[in-house]
Amino acid sequence: MIDLYTAATPNGHKISIALEELELPYELHALDLAAGTQKEPWFLAINPNGRIPAIVDRAEDDFAVFESGAILIYLAEKTGRLMPAGAKARSRVLQWLMFQMGGIGPMMGQANVFYRYFPEKIPAAIDRYQGESKRLFRVLDGHLRDHEYLAGDYSIADIANWAWVRTHSWSGVDTDGLPHLQRWLALVGGRPAVQRGITLPPSRLDRTASAEKTEQFAAEARKMLETGQSREKGV
Repeated sequence: MIDLYTAATPNGHKISIALEELELPYELHALDLAAGTQKEPWFLAINPNGRIPAIVDRAEDDFAVFESGAILIYLAEKTGRLMPAGAKARSRVLQWLMFQMGGIGPMMGQANVFYRYFPEKIPAAIDRYQGESKRLFRVLDGHLRDHEYLAGDYSIADIANWAWVRTHSWSGVDTDGLPHLQRWLALVGGRPAVQRGITLPPSRLDRTASAEKTEQFAAEARKMLETGQSREKGV
């Protein structure tokens, strides 16, 4: 049994999707990020960085793993699925996983902060991160022109990138003119395990909600961001 400590975020959904795909038994523990549960001592013993997601593998002497990319690799290697064993094929998966970890995630995350959460709108910052996110989308689109999935067969690379790219509208980035990316988004999103994984835990954000409700969610997230910054500064 695996304990999954998570929240309804792209990084959290990477792991719930992977666990559903791999059909591994797990117990979901949804953390209240607004309350700062992820900063409590018991959780810091699992993940010293105080972020979700993290897992504890009870079958392996309560082995803890944090960082979403590291968790995906651990689960793939544990089961022998979602990542090939051959050196070159494995490298292709890891390359696209690192593309998400070092590019898609950080750029879209910063776009979210400046576009949605900061009370002061800074156009140069918004343009910078939305523009870089769209550039990375074009990289994916170009690669997917000749590939059904990112690295051969469906893999943890697809899970990691999809979990973030699907949220593009929240970052204020469109997928117009990127037909191969759109095709891949629909393909991965149509998998039953993926559909289950993005509901665990349920998100309080309805991406089809009215502008008023969307702004209310953003205001709450903004408050959580400010509280987290104060907590990390020891205020």
